[in-house]
Formats: sequence, C-alpha cells, structure tokens
Amino acid sequence: MSLPNADKCEKGVQTMTRTKKFSKLFHELKRRRKDKQKQKIEEMNRLIEEMNEVELKSIFTKELFDKMSKMINEKKLSLEKAIVLLKHVGCCEMLKHISFYSFDNSLLSKRMKEMTIDENEKKKDEKHLADLCECYALLNDKEFPEELIPICLPCLLKVASKKERNKETQKEVEMALLALGNIGFWEMRRELYLNEIKEIIKYHQEHHNLTHLAYGCAWKFLYNRYFNDRSLEDVIVNELHFARESRRELEELTKSVDWKRKDEEKGEREAKEALAFWRWFYVIDFYFNFCELWSVEWEGFISSIVQVFRASRGNHKDIHDKCFDILRYAADIRNVKIDDLLKSGAIGAVVEEIQQPTINDDLIKNCYYFFLNFSERLKEKDDGETDETKRKELKRKIFEKMEEEGYEDVMASFHKVFEILYRKIYPRISFDVSDNFVNV
Repeated sequence: MSLPNADKCEKGVQTMTRTKKFSKLFHELKRRRKDKQKQKIEEMNRLIEEMNEVELKSIFTKELFDKMSKMINEKKLSLEKAIVLLKHVGCCEMLKHISFYSFDNSLLSKRMKEMTIDENEKKKDEKHLADLCECYALLNDKEFPEELIPICLPCLLKVASKKERNKETQKEVEMALLALGNIGFWEMRRELYLNEIKEIIKYHQEHHNLTHLAYGCAWKFLYNRYFNDRSLEDVIVNELHFARESRRELEELTKSVDWKRKDEEKGEREAKEALAFWRWFYVIDFYFNFCELWSVEWEGFISSIVQVFRASRGNHKDIHDKCFDILRYAADIRNVKIDDLLKSGAIGAVVEEIQQPTINDDLIKNCYYFFLNFSERLKEKDDGETDETKRKELKRKIFEKMEEEGYEDVMASFHKVFEILYRKIYPRISFDVSDNFVNV
C-alpha cells in the first residue's frame, strides 16, 4: 500500500526534473555551436509541451526573457532559432490557456517590438516579419501596442488567408490565426481587417480547411473587434451566421469526446477537450451578452448547447455548469424567443436536471432562475409575440411540457430549500413556489 503523499512526491520529482532539465538545456545554448543549437531547442520544445502551468511560469520569467535578449544581442543565439523557441512557447501558452505576463516588461519584448518596426521599414523579408509579428502577438498579454497594429494586422491576415492545402501552409495559417486571436480588444479601423477576416471565415465555411482551434481564433479576433464596434452585429449574425456555425462546431466537438470514459482514463485528454469547448464558450458569451438581433438559427444553436449539457452531465462538471449558465441566460434575454427554448429541448433538459438523485443548493438555484426568467417573460407580453392567441398557445405548450415532466411536483418538494436560500443567500428567490408556475 502506498503512502498518501507518494503521488505528490513523485509529481514533485517529475516537476523538478523537467524544470531543471530545461534550465540546463537553456544554459547550454550559449555554449553550443550554432549547428547544435537546433537540436537543443527541439528538446526544449518537447519539454515545454509536457509542462503544466506551474512549471511553465516558474521557467518563463522576466529574467529568462532578458537573458534571451542578451544572447541575441551578443550573437550567442541567432534570432531565427530564438523565434522557433518563442513561437512554440507562445503557442503552448495559448493552447494551455495560461498567461505569463513576464514577457511584457522584459528586454526581449522591447527588442522584438523594435525589430518588428525595423523589419517593416526594410520591406525585404515578409516571412521574417510574419515570424516577429506572431512571436510578439502570441507572447504579449498586455494592451497591444498601437504602433504595431498597422504593421502586424495586414501581415498576419495575409498569412492566415493562404489557401494552399499542404501541411506546411496549414501550420502557418493556424499560427497566424492563433496570434490574431490573442490580440485583445484594441480598437481598429475596419479597413485594416474586416474584408480579410470575413473571407477567412467564409472560405472555411465552404471548404472546412481550418482546425477547430484556428477557426475559433478567427471568430475570437472578430468578436474582440465587436467589443468596440457594435455595428458588426449584422455581419456576425446574418452574414457570417455565427449561430449556425457555432452549432456545427459544438456538435462536432461533442461527437469527438468519449463522454462515458472511466475516471482512470481521464486526465490530459479531458483537459484538452475542455479547452476546445471553452474557446467556443468565449465567443458564445459575447454573442449572448451583446448581440440583440434575433435569428432563425437560434433554436438549432440552443439545441446544440442542450446536447452538450446532457452529454457532459456527470462527466465534465465545468462544461456542464457552463452550459447551464448559457441556458439560464438564454431564458432571460429578449432576443431568444421562448418558443426557441421549448423547441430546442432546453426546458426538458433543465427539468431533468432537478430530477437528478444528487442535487445541491446551487443546482436548485440555477434551475429556479431558469424557470423564473421565462415565466416572468410570459407575463410581460414583450417576447416579440403580439398575437395574444399565439401567446396563449405557447403558454399551453409549456404548461403541458412541464406537467409531463413533473416540474411542479419537483419544485414543490424544494419548498423548504427555497425558504432557506431566500433568507440566507438569494433574496430574489420567493419561497412561494407557485410564483414560478406557468398559469394558462
């Protein structure tokens, strides 16, 4: 029988081994012949892929980036080889969904910014300029420098627009989109990006040439622009059909996951699967929070959320909870019609949730708010349905659905729980549960 702390000790040894090995390889770079540096960097890149957030942050400090800047300046490390390492670091930072922040205040950040501006003025080597732009955009976690926007944006969009179907080009396109997706909410002139990013998204919709990651980054870049330019809403909703595309992406991601995998088979793969969903949840949050246009694609879009919600129940808690948040919010916002919620299966899925054998106060609260949101909307006559006959028919359908699922009986059984929640935590909750029933 192993000791309780045996696993922790073993992980500690592994961590020490990886970080020390990386530090040793980095130290050897400046003493190796240039033809040997490539091999060392390849080893370092493999180690980076194996590291977790704690390990990476312990290594990629301001001091290390400063040392790299000095090595490049002293010609102990070529800029080309440094770029290979730095692009891999930035890519892993994005894939593992972490931020270093140590790069932003380093000498290397300042040097790369200056080199990017210089290289753009020379206008000699587009590939080298693209490499510099990608490195800076991937590693930068602060506000993107205003003077680099007119340089990096056209350069990265040009690379991301390549249409050749070969492995090397695909890698270049994905790296450029990854870099674009990491450029924050800085306001940009439409002429710098809009036609190009629309063409990239439309081309993928027709040819499916991008990975889930690259396509998600293209949308993330566009939504980051929408933060300062709400007139992009029609482009997002009606021209590029985000709801339709998001449904397709979520359905493909759902099919790729083995939801019934045993606990001992979970781990790193589960974490990667979760990150793939979270990238889409990022842009979905923007869609729900800021887009006010209704679309006929809403019903199908919400049904895909319901599909993930059901599939992740009891398997992926973070994904399941996030889907619940989205459904609860969808029940509240006016650009999602209640009929969309009914036809998408959202109502039935939430009723199923409160019938689960294991239920806690937070789960009860979420279920309660979901039904409270749309029951209040049915009373207000502002759901976009002006025909009273149609409104009554909709209420009747919902009443029958909830009665069929046993909703009122379940909610009534939580009467005491509502009273406790009302008094202690959630003052919006009424412990008169009849307030939440649909009255036909």
